[in-house]
Amino acid sequence: MSSTHRIHAGVWALAVTAFAIGVAEFIVVGVLPAIAQDLHVSLAQAGSLVGTYALALAIGTPIVVLGLARLPRKPLLLALVTTFLFGNLLSAFSTGYHMLLLGRIITAIAHGSFFAIGATVAARLAAPGAASRAISVMFAGLTLAMIIGVPLGSLMGNGLGWRLPFFGVAVLAAIALVATARWVPTLPTQKAASAFVQLSALKQPTILAMMSITILGFGASFAAFTFITPILTGISGFSVHTASILLVVFGIATLVGNMAGGRWAASLGWPTALRRMLPALMAVFVLLAFSLSNKLAVVPLLFIWGVLAFGMSPGFQAGMLETASRWAPRAVDFASALNISAFNLGITLGEILGSGLVAQNKMAMTPWVGMLLVLLAQIPLLWLTRKHNQRN
Repeated sequence: MSSTHRIHAGVWALAVTAFAIGVAEFIVVGVLPAIAQDLHVSLAQAGSLVGTYALALAIGTPIVVLGLARLPRKPLLLALVTTFLFGNLLSAFSTGYHMLLLGRIITAIAHGSFFAIGATVAARLAAPGAASRAISVMFAGLTLAMIIGVPLGSLMGNGLGWRLPFFGVAVLAAIALVATARWVPTLPTQKAASAFVQLSALKQPTILAMMSITILGFGASFAAFTFITPILTGISGFSVHTASILLVVFGIATLVGNMAGGRWAASLGWPTALRRMLPALMAVFVLLAFSLSNKLAVVPLLFIWGVLAFGMSPGFQAGMLETASRWAPRAVDFASALNISAFNLGITLGEILGSGLVAQNKMAMTPWVGMLLVLLAQIPLLWLTRKHNQRN
């Protein structure tokens, strides 16, 4: 591999932290009943640990990034990893529901801020034209957590106690802290604009358009994916055991997609990559809608779905960084934070729309919601692509 395309060691350090974050984000779902039983709360109340996490991330990330915009990147990343470690230790030692909730909120804010700032650092560490690939390597840690970390953490948590995975994540965070200190270089501090100037990015139609693309394009999958287990067991007819295996297959697909998507965005340019992947994802949703009761069709479609859904992630983030560098150059970190929020707002949107159908006993229609959201994402993408072309 030539030096031009070699991934900087600092990017791999960021990926280690991303892996720990991925486990921390998703592990609660796997041990939710155990948490509810141990802390003497209802399953519904325990479930709010998931929703509150996403909300804290979406709201807190831009605020934190805005407030810390003028700090040097490496010390800030180290502080965020330390905060993440503390949040998981607080969760692990929780003596009650509200203490656990506080730990989750702290973890969520550190999570979002790390990804927003880490993406800009990864891009700065990349060779010219390779920013998308560097970002995809960093995000690969998150997708790898879905394949290895979460299943293993769920197994340990349900067998040996729900606190154990949180201690495990804290250990991973400590390793990430050492890796960040060792391999992420001290980068020149980029002059940050005032809070007022950075907030003005919210008035930029191009920034809002990129956020819309991320919300609609990424959120499209979560109308169905939120209910993927009952879909696979109740509609497709798979056993619970087989459905669990298929989720691992989906996780592998997300890793393949994330890495391939980074290469596609780098080689084709993120607008072209997204213009190709979004219609392909829309076609997958249509095929799924007609094939949910066909086991032979569902398995390959599930894999392709995972590749496309997460293959777009590097393009979404690279698109925001390039858009911000053109139309809000003094607010790139803040714009990156807004896009991290957009990912989570997309998850929330997909979940809400999917839940609405499930409440009406129409779970089989959730792929159509995904198709519609992807279709809507084409509108801001076409407009933004035209704006970029006009600016060249």
